[in-house]
Amino acid sequence: MDLRQMEVVVAVADAGGFTAAARRLHVVQSAVSGTVRALERELGTPLFDRTTHRVALTPAGEAFVPAARAALRAAELAREAVDAVQGQLHGRVTVGTMQGVWAGLHHALAALRAEHPGVVVRLRQAAVADIRQALREGTVDLAVVALDRQQQRGLTTRLLSREDMVLLASPRRVLASGMPKAEVRLADVARLPLVEFTPGWAIRYAVDRAFRAAGVERSATFEVNDIVAAAELVRNDLGVCIVPTSIGDRFPDLLQYRFDRHAPHWKVMVVRPPGEPPPAVTALLRHIT
Repeated sequence: MDLRQMEVVVAVADAGGFTAAARRLHVVQSAVSGTVRALERELGTPLFDRTTHRVALTPAGEAFVPAARAALRAAELAREAVDAVQGQLHGRVTVGTMQGVWAGLHHALAALRAEHPGVVVRLRQAAVADIRQALREGTVDLAVVALDRQQQRGLTTRLLSREDMVLLASPRRVLASGMPKAEVRLADVARLPLVEFTPGWAIRYAVDRAFRAAGVERSATFEVNDIVAAAELVRNDLGVCIVPTSIGDRFPDLLQYRFDRHAPHWKVMVVRPPGEPPPAVTALLRHIT
């Protein structure tokens, strides 16, 4: 068994098929199929169930792929360690983030690029639940996300900021409903058409938590997985939406209202798996403030 075989198996698992994996690896499909068959013979068991329409991991494949990822990452870290000793930092850093959490991150990436142009950064944007799982699986090296206390368990965290959330509404909605201009109550908001983010989003976690604390039930009129789409719905007076202040500031044509009590909030932090980070990750961490 060698690293190339592991790389091919992981590519097939990630791409969902042999043809797609071949495109990803820039080889012909027969080479991918041959590599997988040879490894399966060596292991004495199939790693994939092959049908006409799909390729799926067998139980043996489900066990093999995470171990193969770890082996490939270990080999990459070994190369990075040698480069660091020689004063030439290379390698890659996979950074997870969520929509709306960009403050300061682009400055850190620019500083890393200027200091270590040989480091490749991969940005992975996803819901906070998916990023947390990727951190545990090792497919994301670090993340800038908002996590609650329970979600932080088993991870190394550093707080970057705490931010309250506000209600976004169109001027037409405010004039029509007679909402107060200083603050709103969650109970009043619950009676309005709501634009909500999908479960798994950090904003949704925070909003759910705030409504529970206030003892208020509400239901969504719209559910979206994109901040711009949410703003468009609000702009067209189809509903109101709760967002962090920094996100609301991106849409100056919409009005913001603070909450009188139980204001939703989130804590943005840099998060990584426990243990000593690789040199390239350490270099990026120095620039994230």
